Amino acid sequence: MLDFFTIFSKGGLVLWCFQGVSDSCTGPVNALIRSVLLQERGGNNSFTHEALTLKYKLDNQFELVFVVGFQKILTLTYVDKLIDDVHRLFRDKYRTEIQQQSALSLLNGTFDFRNDFLRLLREAEETSKIRAPTTMKKFEDSEKAKKPARSMIETRGEKPKEKAKNSKKKGAKKEGSDGPLATSKAVPAEKSGLPVGPENGVELSKEELIRRKREEFIQKHGRGMEKSNKSKSDAPKEKGKKAPRVWELGGSANKEVLDYSTPTTNGTPEAALSEDINLIRGTGPGGQLQDLDCSSSDDEGAAQNSTKPSATKGTLGGMFGMLKGLVGSKSLSREDMESVLDKMRDHLIAKNVAADIAVQLCESVANKLEGKVMGTFSTVTSTVKQALQESLVQILQPQRRVDMLRDIMDAQRRQRPYVVTFCGVNGVGKSTNLAKISFWLLENGFSVLIAACDTFRAGAVEQLRTHTRRLSALHPPEKHAGRTMVQLFEKGYGKDAAGIAMEAIAFARNQGFDVVLVDTAGRMQDNAPLMTALAKLITVNTPDLVLFVGEALVGNEAVDQLVKFNRALADHSMAQTPRLIDGIVLTKFDTIDDKVGAAISMTYITSKPIVFVGTGQTYCDLRSLNAKAVVAALMKA
Repeated sequence: MLDFFTIFSKGGLVLWCFQGVSDSCTGPVNALIRSVLLQERGGNNSFTHEALTLKYKLDNQFELVFVVGFQKILTLTYVDKLIDDVHRLFRDKYRTEIQQQSALSLLNGTFDFRNDFLRLLREAEETSKIRAPTTMKKFEDSEKAKKPARSMIETRGEKPKEKAKNSKKKGAKKEGSDGPLATSKAVPAEKSGLPVGPENGVELSKEELIRRKREEFIQKHGRGMEKSNKSKSDAPKEKGKKAPRVWELGGSANKEVLDYSTPTTNGTPEAALSEDINLIRGTGPGGQLQDLDCSSSDDEGAAQNSTKPSATKGTLGGMFGMLKGLVGSKSLSREDMESVLDKMRDHLIAKNVAADIAVQLCESVANKLEGKVMGTFSTVTSTVKQALQESLVQILQPQRRVDMLRDIMDAQRRQRPYVVTFCGVNGVGKSTNLAKISFWLLENGFSVLIAACDTFRAGAVEQLRTHTRRLSALHPPEKHAGRTMVQLFEKGYGKDAAGIAMEAIAFARNQGFDVVLVDTAGRMQDNAPLMTALAKLITVNTPDLVLFVGEALVGNEAVDQLVKFNRALADHSMAQTPRLIDGIVLTKFDTIDDKVGAAISMTYITSKPIVFVGTGQTYCDLRSLNAKAVVAALMKA
């Protein structure tokens, strides 16, 4: 039983609707439009919303959408056929009204389609019932029954294949007996005193052949082993011990030199930093995030070379090359786009996009363009490429945009700290990028409390302590009217991370800190105990923002990490509406050149925005995502 069937234009005008139940279809259809159609995720023609399954079909020639909804627990095999039949009949019946392509004509048009729809629905249901059930195959219909009985009888002795192999071996042996190897093979047989060999009319059995080959192998390799043992024994033994090499820059093992625990200046442990503070800070404005730039010197050189006209190319050849592949005002079919989409899919995978997502993207573009009428001077390649670029830009600009500065000021008005939790797998740069974001917040005038909740990794607290000392040197209290701008809250190792985070938030509220940045231990997505601990930390402390820190180097692994992190947070959470990942921090972006596919994979699988992009080791190496620059780098050949 169908809940609803609706037909509407891509402009949002509902042309006709069938309501099978009393519930309205507005909510599910709006969810389909927001999550699938507007986000360019049309690779699969099915969408699940709460207890309903929605299936849809796009008509790109007339800009129509056909949507059917039914209960998720039902298995309706006739739905696909019903959508195709309704699409074909509705388009043919109201072709004149639809081709006018004006909103007023569509609104004034009368689409009396109920009787036709009920007839098609009845036919589809009957065809699904008429389909005969599958019966078990009889023995007479099987392949085994067609074989003769003689072929299934096994007789004692060698099989025909084995006899053929033995005959081949014997033939090869006869041919090789005339060569010089015949004398060497006859040596062990002569010792035994047995007249063997084909010249004597005696054939060897399998056991004798194996024994002869074993003796030949021992004789051949035994001599080599004896020679190597003799050469080793003849080597002169070294007298005395080798003197150890002393390296010039190897350091010293002196206790006094290696002891860094004692104060160095007037008994104060926190002295001025010995390293250059400008090198730690980096160059560029720290308070303003710059857009990500994906261009390189190779691109500039290629652009300069492309501007130079080629003298070798003939005018006539250039004209024919330009006209090659023109569509010529016809509607695109899947056969026209198949070769181009295959190349685009391979190109996306080569640029580090996950394989499954590359397939879904190309399928979405095919659904978007199928049946669309192209212009006269448009090629299939340029049309598909442009559609794919628009889809990628749309994917990188998801539904919700995270504006941390605005949210922090809103939390200040409520007199509470803004809490951000960082999570991710091991070694992706959570602590380093936490320090970069701390510096960015300090440059914008917000005080930061760093909560050291990584109580597992050795040196994690010391790393954050070093970052806190450097950030304090960049923003000392003297520059902020004696106010401490950055501080570390830590309780050592082996403690409960959720409890430390709770104490840090309470401490920040009492001391008047604006932002709390919670650093967590790295964990693999398959580690159930650690994922349970992370879900507990997020559920108990309810942070304002949960950021997943991921590498730009990963390909298919990005999908697995994000899917399993979200699933683990949902499974191990004790809340009715579990808190999932809110945004992504993409790190090590400076190491991948133009292979920026991880940004597409992460955004596509979560529908969450990439809030920050890490591009280096200094505190200023933090960028905001520029969707058009990323797509341009992704589509670059």
